[in-house]
Amino acid sequence: MSQIDNQISWCLKKAEKELKADGKHRGLVRIIPSQELAKAHISKAEHNLKAISDFKKYNYSDWSASAAFYSIYHCLLAILAKSGYESRNQECTLALIYQLIESKQINLDKDMIEKIHSLNHEEKHESPTIIEVREQGQYGVKLSLEDETFNNLLSISKSILEKTKEIIQT
Repeated sequence: MSQIDNQISWCLKKAEKELKADGKHRGLVRIIPSQELAKAHISKAEHNLKAISDFKKYNYSDWSASAAFYSIYHCLLAILAKSGYESRNQECTLALIYQLIESKQINLDKDMIEKIHSLNHEEKHESPTIIEVREQGQYGVKLSLEDETFNNLLSISKSILEKTKEIIQT
C-alpha cells in the first residue's frame, strides 16, 4: 500500500471513529456523488477568487493568500463531492486528490497540486507552496504580498477553477 493509500485509509477510519463518538468528523467519508454540492463549492471558490483582487484593491493583499488558498480548496472539495467524498481535513483532501490524479479518475495536473501542497515535505522547492504563503500571511507580520506572489496566486487560482469546472462538467 502506498503512502497516499495509507493516508486515505487513515482519513476514512478517523472519520468513521469520530462519527460514532460524537456525530461529527474531521476526516474523509464516502457520500453519494453530488453535482449540486460540487456546484455549490464552485460558487464558493468563485466568491473567494473575487476576494483575492478585492483584498489587494483595499490594501489587504496579505489576506489575498488566504482567499486564494480557500478558492482552490473549494475547487478540490467540488471534485471530491462529484467523486463521492466529503472531506473536513486538508491533508485528507489533498491525499485523495493525488490518488484521483494517479488513478486517472480526474484529469488534473499533479504539478499544479504541488504548487498548493508538496507531497514530499523534505524536498526543497524553488518557491513556497500556496499553503506556505497563506501561513506567512496569516501568522506573519507583513501587511502585503509582493506583486509577483500576488499575481502567481491569482493565476493559479484561476487555472484550477477553470480546470475544476471542466472536471465537474464531465
